[in-house]
Amino acid sequence: MVLVAVLGGLIGSLLTVGALSLAGVFSEPETVPTTTTVTSAPATVQVPQPAPVPVPAPAPGEGTTAVAVIAELVRPSIVTVEIGSGDGVTDLANGTGSGVVYSADGYLLTNNHVVEDAEFVRVVLLDGRIYQAEVVGTDPLTDIAVLQVTAPNLIPIEFADIEQVRIGDPAIAIGNPLGLGGGPSVTSGIVSAFNRRLRVTASEELYGLIQTDAPITRGSSGGALLDGEGRLIGITTAIGVSDVGAEGLGFAVPTNVVIGIAEDLIDDGEVMHAFLGIVGEDAFELTEDDARLPTGARIFSVETDSAIGDAGAQTGDIIVAVDGAPVANMNELVAMLRTYRAGETVQVGLLREGEIIDVRVVLDRRPDDL
Repeated sequence: MVLVAVLGGLIGSLLTVGALSLAGVFSEPETVPTTTTVTSAPATVQVPQPAPVPVPAPAPGEGTTAVAVIAELVRPSIVTVEIGSGDGVTDLANGTGSGVVYSADGYLLTNNHVVEDAEFVRVVLLDGRIYQAEVVGTDPLTDIAVLQVTAPNLIPIEFADIEQVRIGDPAIAIGNPLGLGGGPSVTSGIVSAFNRRLRVTASEELYGLIQTDAPITRGSSGGALLDGEGRLIGITTAIGVSDVGAEGLGFAVPTNVVIGIAEDLIDDGEVMHAFLGIVGEDAFELTEDDARLPTGARIFSVETDSAIGDAGAQTGDIIVAVDGAPVANMNELVAMLRTYRAGETVQVGLLREGEIIDVRVVLDRRPDDL
């Protein structure tokens, strides 16, 4: 059996969080930890990038690889996150994870599950400096958390345009596995897949994840997954393991989700996740040769006074597009909604009795008890 494991956690121990079948079906995993799948481009999120501290590129010597150059440039933007009980001044950490410098004014990214329930959080920089960190905000639905430290000369990471990343492109993982000293570890591989869905607890799922075969291990939660130019494409969050070890299955929350979540947490301390107000299921149609072809997300029921119900959607309608981006199934719909916020207006394409009906929906806020 192959297991899904959240990465962060205690040094030397691996937290098993759900069963994963060899066919790619997660028996106890998805909502975007929690996640949905998207085949089309979700709403673009623009983030003002603070001017990074200039770092001279290392002079490539004979045999120097692109990964070596990227590692030299990016390692200063990766931190170790220490957690524990007590005030954090003299107390020893009882767990470690990883983090990424988001901005020069002290904001850092990590996973929610790394800092969840911690009494203190400390951050260790590449040069050995140790700072007490404030948890600015957390979002269990996407497994993202924002920390803040008061530290000079931080070097923020650069973000990639996720829409330009393709399956098979280089992927470089940088984090702090096992709480080892001496700075971040660097591994490389490729982007293996997009829009993966994992159930990470009995009640929590992650949607729209990037999959990579770049080796990642426990303690690397909250670290960086980079493209071939050293730009961030995701925050590492989970791995697949079996009784014989790692299976070459690593997962990261993509930057098109991370950026929006981080900005909301910094600005407001919370995330107003969007909600359509439906119970849905995958919709299929039969082709001429009797194959089942996914066609969208069928509305099984509509919540009373829901946004999409007020817009005219009915039970049996099939959601085929959001703001012109095609929707193939429920996973894609959920993943797409992670990039929107309550109060935004979207155009939803509904297939009803063979005709496409476009309705404008003012998105509700996702209930906290879901």
